[in-house]
Amino acid sequence: MSVPQYNSCEDKSATFTGWASTGTAHLKPWSYYPRPLGPKDVEIEITHGGCCGSDIHTITSGWGELKLGPVIAGHEIIGKVAMAGPESGHQVGDIVGAGGLIDACGHCVECNRGQEQLCGQRAFVFNDTFKDGRGGITQGGFADRIRVNGDFVYKVPANISPAEAAPLFCAGLTTYAPLRDHGAGPDKTLGVIGIGGLGHMAIQWAAAMKCKEVVAISTSDRKREEAFKLGATKFVNSKSHEEFKAAAMSLDIVLCTSIDKNADWGEILSLVANGGKFIMLAMPESPMVIPPAALIFRQVSIVGSMIGGRGTTTEMLEFASKHNVRPWIKKMPMLDANAAIKHMMEGGPRYRVVMETEAGTKM
Repeated sequence: MSVPQYNSCEDKSATFTGWASTGTAHLKPWSYYPRPLGPKDVEIEITHGGCCGSDIHTITSGWGELKLGPVIAGHEIIGKVAMAGPESGHQVGDIVGAGGLIDACGHCVECNRGQEQLCGQRAFVFNDTFKDGRGGITQGGFADRIRVNGDFVYKVPANISPAEAAPLFCAGLTTYAPLRDHGAGPDKTLGVIGIGGLGHMAIQWAAAMKCKEVVAISTSDRKREEAFKLGATKFVNSKSHEEFKAAAMSLDIVLCTSIDKNADWGEILSLVANGGKFIMLAMPESPMVIPPAALIFRQVSIVGSMIGGRGTTTEMLEFASKHNVRPWIKKMPMLDANAAIKHMMEGGPRYRVVMETEAGTKM
């Protein structure tokens, strides 16, 4: 694989080491030179990193071939500030987190609306390039350290453990933002399709937001009991014709966190109430085939949602802290990253694998 020369700006006095992919799920140790620490940047000594489905889609080339050389994935990052630029707003020793979005221009229409994730000059934490004129390829959190614009680094509330905080920066934010943006609350009946890393967070948010009903929708009964423990008020086995039919046209908002590639979209959309919203968080590797009548005759909307901006991230952390919303996690050593990825791909976690570095074991 030829590597484009984007890293025109390197600090060769520092070497960061992580677990990188070259297009397969098998990760290998790989080192790189980070960008020099800018006045707004922080260097984070990573202690914990969550494993997300987006990491799997990327490292296996499911969303397209890797084009920037070896990729260190990982976008649910927690650690200690090891170095802080004078304009970063952070102090050495702070326990902080960072997610998928690590830079944006700060002055476009989207940034001014608090939707930095839609900025045309945004930078994602891995398999991307910086657009701020300094050069550089982004590398993620399956590593010992990372340097990030301090504007996109957030202090972790003291009552949230570092390991539990990690999944909040993707699974948490990805599910919190659309519920807030689309009016989840006491007057809404809400359904969550897929009870996994994202879905188990969505159920908790919806319960904390006091939705009128919180319906967990899964392809088997294996997670029925756990769904109720998470805060669901009803469970629908989507393979049960009777249960699925009984839920038809009953949900004001449906949050889709996972979907089978052979899904019958007409049937899936039948869950949405007239005038309701189907919010797409899952990103299948194959196209969706939507029957127009499922939308037009009942005025159903399909909308997409991608993570959230800086203000939403801060709000989400405060909400999680106040309402005791926490991911269910399984810790594994980052030194055994391939075992963690394998466990994730086999669907084993209940509900998020969080890899812990040697530095994390000492916290």
